[in-house]
Amino acid sequence: MMLDDLQALFAHVPASAERVDYAEHIISLNVLGKPTKKARELALRHLTTLYGLDPKLALFRALRRLWDVDPAGQPVLALLASLARDPLLKRTQTFILSRSIGAVVNRTDWEERLVADHQDRFSPASLKSFAQNVAGTWTAAGFLCGRVRKSRSNPTLSPVAVAFGLFLGHLEGLSGQRLFASDWINLLPGSPEELEALANSASYRGLLVFLNGGGVKEVRFPDFLTHEEELLRLEGSHVI
Repeated sequence: MMLDDLQALFAHVPASAERVDYAEHIISLNVLGKPTKKARELALRHLTTLYGLDPKLALFRALRRLWDVDPAGQPVLALLASLARDPLLKRTQTFILSRSIGAVVNRTDWEERLVADHQDRFSPASLKSFAQNVAGTWTAAGFLCGRVRKSRSNPTLSPVAVAFGLFLGHLEGLSGQRLFASDWINLLPGSPEELEALANSASYRGLLVFLNGGGVKEVRFPDFLTHEEELLRLEGSHVI
């Protein structure tokens, strides 16, 4: 998920930047330190595919809004954004969650999973490369640990990660208690009580509005969406 590049880019480009500013910083200013123009162009293409790099996109605006609040939460924020935009990566979520903490996860495990989901889609070389990239993504996010021998682990959980997970469910049209049962929140470790406590913390920090009383939960995201985006969300359209 190119976490190091994303962190470097966001460190140089203000949250108020436009799409062209991201391209300028990557291609012209080379803030990512790539050795060739071709490498810079590939970095821009891959980062745009994963994250959008466009404030006109609701998901990207939310990512930038939350990014600097808590640096410890950035790996999971980047993962959630990547999962929302990369369907191949999203298909690996069930697999990683099926592994118990401490269980060894080999590259061949990823390859077998990818082949099962996508018969005849990958050549042997591309299958190996994609399996390595997927393993690297889950490692960078904290769901795997180890350099050569990787094992299942839990990532650092933070209020910003819970806030972003709830927002992704909100974009899908979920509300109330259903937000806490979405695939986005189910990805995060912690008991329901712990996740609700983090949502409370996010609310206290002004990241969202979370009301919980009498068994009824309400979650709101003031100013996260434009009026047009909110209408699309209510109509069940794709606003990510």
